[in-house]
Amino acid sequence: MNVVIFGKGLGKPRQMTLSGLTAGAIAFVVTGILGAIGFGGGYWYSSITGSGVSVAELNTLSDELRYQRDNIETIRQGNEDTLDAMAIRIAQMNARMIRLDALGRRLTSMADLDDGEFDFDSAPALGGPEEPVASGSNIAVPEVVEAMRSLDDQLANREAQLSVLESVLMNENLKQRVYPQGRPVNSGWISSYFGKRTDPFTGKPANHTGIDFAGRIGADVVAVAAGVVTWSAKRFGYGLMVEINHGNGYSTRYAHNSENLVSVGDEIKKGQTVAHMGETGRATGPNLHFEVLQNGRRVNPVNFIRESSD
Repeated sequence: MNVVIFGKGLGKPRQMTLSGLTAGAIAFVVTGILGAIGFGGGYWYSSITGSGVSVAELNTLSDELRYQRDNIETIRQGNEDTLDAMAIRIAQMNARMIRLDALGRRLTSMADLDDGEFDFDSAPALGGPEEPVASGSNIAVPEVVEAMRSLDDQLANREAQLSVLESVLMNENLKQRVYPQGRPVNSGWISSYFGKRTDPFTGKPANHTGIDFAGRIGADVVAVAAGVVTWSAKRFGYGLMVEINHGNGYSTRYAHNSENLVSVGDEIKKGQTVAHMGETGRATGPNLHFEVLQNGRRVNPVNFIRESSD
């Protein structure tokens, strides 16, 4: 194979003789170089005009994808932390429920209520029609939400039961404090009972409106119930007397005192010393004349003294 080379710097044309093997090798190399140049140029051209996305845009998209992955990971970790916190909260609510149930059982026992009236060992009875829940929320952890809702309902139920039980106990406690019960003296003995007797001054039959406790001068006279003092002064036949209104129609009187220790309007607690025993007024010796009035009518105080000893 003859190859003729022309060039300005060569002067006259030169001729080269190539064998068949050498010519094939040169043709192969030239063809490869031209193919590589064509492929590279086509790839570059397609990146600019073919897909419409540049390398810079591809880098921006890659960065955005990495940011989204990091954000998703942050959200996932936050959700896990939230679930852990919710699980801890459920455990705390459950512990509170156990303590409330124990308290409820103890208060029910203290109040001596019938079995079943306040049952802190079983789930509360429920009822009522179901209403559809408004759509729009997509809860990913319905089991946790349902557990918290159930505990919240149970806590509300226990709170309602304890509130009613508290009212029962308060009323019972108030009744115990304002209901006349017990002896009005810490020492002494009953020297005269309620009802018909012989008058110690005239010797004639008479009606005794209370009971008398004989004792020593200065012995403590105590209130048999809580209340408010409505009288603390001398009264005809009674001498120095204290009268206490206990509410619910009950009042008590403490007479023949040597000294009154309370004034009108004072709030009195059950068992509080209100006077000292004496013999003022119509009395033959140191004693306490004790009366119980129910709705303004004097009744037998012995019944109230006996009730306190049952």
